[in-house]
Amino acid sequence: MDVNCGSYLKNYTKSAVEQKKLSISDIDRALHNLFSVRMRLGLFNGNPRNLLFGNIGANQVCTKEHQDLALEATQSCIVLLKNSNKLLPLKMTNTPSLAIIGPNANVSHTLLRNYEGPPCKKISPLQALQGYVRDTMYHQGCNAVNCSTADIEKAVEVAKKADYVVLVMGLDQGQEREYQDRDDLLLPGMQQSLIESVARAAKRAVVLALLCGGPVDVSFAKGNPKIGGILWAGYPGESGGIALAEIIFGDHKPDMRMRPDPSSGYPGRTYRFYKGEKVSSLATILATQNTPTSKETCKKAKISAIVGVKNDREMDGKHPVLLFVRQEGARKGSTVKQLIGFNSVGLKAGERAEFGFELKTG
Repeated sequence: MDVNCGSYLKNYTKSAVEQKKLSISDIDRALHNLFSVRMRLGLFNGNPRNLLFGNIGANQVCTKEHQDLALEATQSCIVLLKNSNKLLPLKMTNTPSLAIIGPNANVSHTLLRNYEGPPCKKISPLQALQGYVRDTMYHQGCNAVNCSTADIEKAVEVAKKADYVVLVMGLDQGQEREYQDRDDLLLPGMQQSLIESVARAAKRAVVLALLCGGPVDVSFAKGNPKIGGILWAGYPGESGGIALAEIIFGDHKPDMRMRPDPSSGYPGRTYRFYKGEKVSSLATILATQNTPTSKETCKKAKISAIVGVKNDREMDGKHPVLLFVRQEGARKGSTVKQLIGFNSVGLKAGERAEFGFELKTG
């Protein structure tokens, strides 16, 4: 009752009251909550421009500090799903020419998802990548993100000329938004055909970057040796183009895992129940050491779990370490595992460290 979605309350509240399914006191409580918040915001105190937050504009919002924070948040959300033969990061000195192909390569508004505020700046992945390589070639590949038609022949020609290729594919609000759901998890239209054709024609393995909110099935790319790197970027916000380019060229190390889904619904859904083959899993625990306890001591106890982590890459970076619990001998239909703790660890190249989780039972 406190928040209306669409026209639901307008259409059904009167009928619910008449049928005594909803009381006037419930409506009064909802209105009290609603108007209390509006009063705290000062919405009844006169001209909003004369109030505390009435003159906040770009000069206050778009400070360097705020834009740096936006970039940091975006950097921390991009996930590296595949990196065969250490294709990434590309080196500027070894990348004389770069082809950027795909319907999401030269977009900026798609980066913002929906329900967004005005961005301070909009830089597309294409623009950001052009800042790293002087000789760049661009082709959209598809008529739009839905890719109902694709100029695969022209995209292949562009790919053949370049030393490296970055494909920026995925979804946009035309495929996923309120009142707009997808029928399947495949990339729309001819996107997969475009990706496979460009990868086959390219001189070297290509990089595939995905802009999308919901999941997409990229199992075809995971097993394709000509697709060397896969980056999942979500809808990364106004700094998304910059963050993608920085990760592709090594100015930032990707340190995020795929997001967990905490839903506890029908077994077979989410990481908590799913036992089948995965294209990209939520997490892999590298090493654990714990202290055994009896059933009696677990009723109210503190348990420590020590985790060893090593950064075996050539770059400094952060890594989120996730701790799961699994119940041995659980009955059919119980969860396979449950995420119960996480921590982000920053390590220099080659550095190893141990840190602990402290768990309380009972």
